[in-house]
Amino acid sequence: MRTRRGISYPRDDVCVGRIVVKRSGFAGYNMGYRKRQRSSPTVAGNGDMFDALPDDLVITILSKLCASASCPSDFINVLIACKRLNSFALQPLVLSKASPKLFAVKAGKWSESAHRFLKSCADAGNVEACYTLGMIRFYCLQNRGSGASLMAKAAISSHAPALYSLAVIQFNGSGGSKNDKDLRAGVALCARAAFLGHVDALRELGHCLQDGYGVRQNITEGRRFLVQANARELVAGLSSTSVSNTATRTWLTWSPHPIPHPNNRHPNVPGCPLLSDFGCNVPAPEAHPANKFLTEWFGSRDGIPGPGLRLCSHVGCGRPETRKHEFRRCSVCGAVNYCSRACQALDWKLRHKAECAPVERWLDEEGVGGDGMDEVIAES
Repeated sequence: MRTRRGISYPRDDVCVGRIVVKRSGFAGYNMGYRKRQRSSPTVAGNGDMFDALPDDLVITILSKLCASASCPSDFINVLIACKRLNSFALQPLVLSKASPKLFAVKAGKWSESAHRFLKSCADAGNVEACYTLGMIRFYCLQNRGSGASLMAKAAISSHAPALYSLAVIQFNGSGGSKNDKDLRAGVALCARAAFLGHVDALRELGHCLQDGYGVRQNITEGRRFLVQANARELVAGLSSTSVSNTATRTWLTWSPHPIPHPNNRHPNVPGCPLLSDFGCNVPAPEAHPANKFLTEWFGSRDGIPGPGLRLCSHVGCGRPETRKHEFRRCSVCGAVNYCSRACQALDWKLRHKAECAPVERWLDEEGVGGDGMDEVIAES
């Protein structure tokens, strides 16, 4: 017998919900069974409905998780949760949304599997992975062509740090000889990164305009870019949640005492404000994961990238020379060298201003070699 909806009534030999409850009339005749809600055998067996979720919904959730991950362990915990999450977490759509902190691998834990994972993220179209892996290949693994290609891939997607790094490579002729420098290309890449709001690019472009380096000299316009870089730096410091209330109270004061720095290369960083021109003592900007990797990579090698090669003296950079005398030295003391004017300006206000002392004459420890004597860079 069927109802109006076409559903058959349960027969005497059908068990609903595994519990049989017979109803009998006064005369003892069987009147049927009490109605029970049917449940899915799959759901009843597993106790959850995760397997019933659509694949596209699970992938969307994983994409959001990867975009907000604060460390690699957040992603690893997803991979070991179950086979379904493991298979979906490695989908290109998920890897393309991964945050920079997700693949912020420590230099001491670098391995072939970490290299493959970064390569998978880069192949999926993750611009941060392209930039990070490009920096690692170019400077650490000395695979110049592949590293520059990955950074260019990120730069095409308007990735400001990649544009600035390519500008530094053009300014220094990194990976080639001194004749491979292209100052105009460096200024063009720097201008594009500055347009996207990159603070170091704004500062570099400002110094280029003031000095007439690779572009027609324009002191007023250069000063405007420097002020804009300082303003953006101040906004970033004010909006940073990692700064304690104690540090916030000291932003408008001068602190001549050394401040401990987490980098082992310079354990004591003077409390010289970055925005000394405006009377503000903001903390140093947080370095990009790629720069942290470079610092750790060469720091484990006693800060020596190769015979006769040196690292940029700015604590948050980590870039090494690719040939002798590639970086420019301080014109006053000759004890420090920088890959760019932006690094020089930051390190001058953070540390070197309290250490720099004029000398009568300074020469390279190993004598003149490579492309000849270093270029000098004036302190501002």
